[in-house]
Amino acid sequence: MDLKEYFNLKSVKGRYQTAIAKATAEALQNFCCQEQEFQQAIEQSGKSFQNCLDEVVKGINGSISDFDVYSRAVKFYFPGAVVHFRMEIDLIGNADGTAPAQKEPRTLSAVFDSLADW
Repeated sequence: MDLKEYFNLKSVKGRYQTAIAKATAEALQNFCCQEQEFQQAIEQSGKSFQNCLDEVVKGINGSISDFDVYSRAVKFYFPGAVVHFRMEIDLIGNADGTAPAQKEPRTLSAVFDSLADW
């Protein structure tokens, strides 16, 4: 399966679908590159990316969180999947990629799994 062709953003229809299409396609393609079984689930679904987007936005009233978008998109193709969310902030990281002067990394992290259920 050609992932770029499958996740063709030019054919996406719908206001909400268009708004979430690019980031959703990037996330799903990333998952496909990491796990062949996930890509296989998409290939064997017989459904289009447009079908996925339509299902993701079903029932929203004006807005939807990124957490819900990614969770719904993954579950569209792989219903038994559980999506976990984690964010890390590096307080002393350098934009140029050089190592920080401080030996101990100073990072903050948060797990957002419980927020997806709101």
